[in-house]
Amino acid sequence: MLRLRRFFAWTVFYLALVSLIIFLTINSFWLYRLNLNFSTIPHQVGLSVGKIMTNYHQLLAYLELPWVHHLDMMDFPTSPNGLQHFIDVKHLFLLNNVILLVTIIPAVIFVVRLVRHQQSWMFIRTFQIAAVIPVLFGLIMLVNFNGFFIAFHKILFRNSDWLFDPQFDPVINVLPESFFAQCFIMAFGLFECVMIFGIVFGKHQLKMSTQ
Repeated sequence: MLRLRRFFAWTVFYLALVSLIIFLTINSFWLYRLNLNFSTIPHQVGLSVGKIMTNYHQLLAYLELPWVHHLDMMDFPTSPNGLQHFIDVKHLFLLNNVILLVTIIPAVIFVVRLVRHQQSWMFIRTFQIAAVIPVLFGLIMLVNFNGFFIAFHKILFRNSDWLFDPQFDPVINVLPESFFAQCFIMAFGLFECVMIFGIVFGKHQLKMSTQ
């Protein structure tokens, strides 16, 4: 029973951590703005950085807010197939947000209890194992990000609506593949930082308890 409870607690913790990282990555407006500031995208589409950001906020509002039922970007029309893809993305984003809301408090309680009872050494082994996963994905991305990106979409989506035609869904012109690559790197980096911090903290507390 104790083993089952610990397995459930760790599962909740990782669900909370991953969903939080996804939420933070999705809402990294600063990263998207940096891409606009240091690229020729605004010149290519004939819009200012401010206008593109307004459209980007409109898109994310639709994707993340359950009470926003219609996608209406000021400067980018959307085809039926494009809209269906954004509907699918909205469902995934909302699912992630629900998972975050449900798991974050139990996860925090779990971590606080481990720290208070000087059981942070438990972070070491599980974090060492978990830290390998982003490294493997990162290596795959380095070898062939396009293949990784395609496989990612094929796993998450049941159709090919994500293959936008710029003629009918011009928003794809302001969402370069390099931006998505940076989002993955950021998410993997955040996960690795938490794992490394947990390992170091766990080893420190273990060392202090044995002195």
